Amino acid sequence: MNPNASLNRRHVLSAAAGLAALALPTLPAVASGKTVLRISTPAVPDDWHAKMWTVFKDALEKSAPGEFEVQINLNGALFKQGAEPTAMARGNLELATVSAFDIAKQVPEFSIFTAGYMVRDPAHQQKIFNGPIGAELFKTVAEKMDITVLSTCYLGTRQVNLREVRSVKTPADLKGIKLRMPGSKEWLFLGNALGATATPLAFGEVYLGLKTGTVDGQDNPLPSVRAAKFHEVTKQIVMTSHLVDSLFIAIANKTLQALSPVQRQKVTAAAQAAASFNNDNRLKEEAQLVEFFKKEGLQVTVPDIDAFRKSVRIAYLQSDYAKTWPAGMVDRINAGQ
Repeated sequence: MNPNASLNRRHVLSAAAGLAALALPTLPAVASGKTVLRISTPAVPDDWHAKMWTVFKDALEKSAPGEFEVQINLNGALFKQGAEPTAMARGNLELATVSAFDIAKQVPEFSIFTAGYMVRDPAHQQKIFNGPIGAELFKTVAEKMDITVLSTCYLGTRQVNLREVRSVKTPADLKGIKLRMPGSKEWLFLGNALGATATPLAFGEVYLGLKTGTVDGQDNPLPSVRAAKFHEVTKQIVMTSHLVDSLFIAIANKTLQALSPVQRQKVTAAAQAAASFNNDNRLKEEAQLVEFFKKEGLQVTVPDIDAFRKSVRIAYLQSDYAKTWPAGMVDRINAGQ
């Protein structure tokens, strides 16, 4: 036997083994028999949507000790915001939160939950998504996106925040206001439907935009207003409550199917515990913030909500978005069925 051939073969085998070892950390399972659950979120550490993942991890460790290795990646460090659904469908990510806007890109009928004044309040939100409507739509999400929704998180109720005080009772009173909105067509449609002139601007530029007058206002849930310090460069909050926003804790179908039935139940229960933690704390914080902003010198006013709701709904029902909504779904949502 040629000794050089034997030596070369050993070198090839050694190199192959080295490459395989390098590849191992990217696989969804590691040595010790634990199933790795990688989580990606754009949330910052102080956000309830970040803290809830620790609740998920602790709940799972308690119910299934030693069975899972939960890896929490904050600040969009693993995947940028909006890229998570594709990563999960491809098997490159196990868990994430996805928005109604993310889902609507692949499941057009879900755009009904990007519409203003479709969901009344957090309780209505939970009733919808934990009932037959949620079950039906989440089934479609699983089929079309290859991910499964485990629980629904309350992201917050969006309000209008203005740099100068003005009397706002109806959408007509926002005419001419350059209202900063996220850059997608769905968000811009909502801003225009509110009666303002929707103006796209990156979130990181909003503070300076408000300070300099590039925009006249912005919309966000109250906790986001405080976190981003927008109250430092604005004088009024108009409690339009135009969008009760949601996030959905979702798991890759491939990951879910690889678990035993008992493990699936435990992962689902952990996701529901995480959502409950987030929802309770988010609601508590929102309830306290009106007084906080008043103490900071902002005027907090309540417009004619019925006038806003009627105007915004007409805009949506006459739009192309409504053509994708399932027949009778608006009435079912109104009834909480």
